[in-house]
Amino acid sequence: MPVNPELQGRVFPSAPPYLVGLEKVREFSRAVFATNPIHFETDAAAAAGHAGVVAPPTFAVVVQEQTLAQLLSEPDAGIDFSRVVHGDQRFRFSRPIVAGDELTATLTVTSVKTLGPHAMVTAESTMVDASGAHVVTATSTLVVRGDE
Repeated sequence: MPVNPELQGRVFPSAPPYLVGLEKVREFSRAVFATNPIHFETDAAAAAGHAGVVAPPTFAVVVQEQTLAQLLSEPDAGIDFSRVVHGDQRFRFSRPIVAGDELTATLTVTSVKTLGPHAMVTAESTMVDASGAHVVTATSTLVVRGDE
């Protein structure tokens, strides 16, 4: 089943809120070899003007994962996860993610393109904090390999 072109423009319901935990930020920071103390130490983050320990920019994918799971499990999407290759990832921040944030993400499919037997699906996950203020938009492009 090919990717459903009618996915383009679809907005999925918001994923459940994600509470950004201090230890999760520290674990992620270690995993990506972050070295700046603002990623580990509350005092260093506060001295730099942040409300909490700062997550590395790519931490946004942890929250985005919930929204992409909605897309990948959509019955009429036509996306076979075993044929998916991650093609591109981008972030647009209003401010850094910090420990203590409660983020709610909503996914919008912005583009579905067919390239021969393959398809490219671009989706934006817009994340807001508990006050409704924009924090980051994570944009992923998934390449769905077709039959050769």
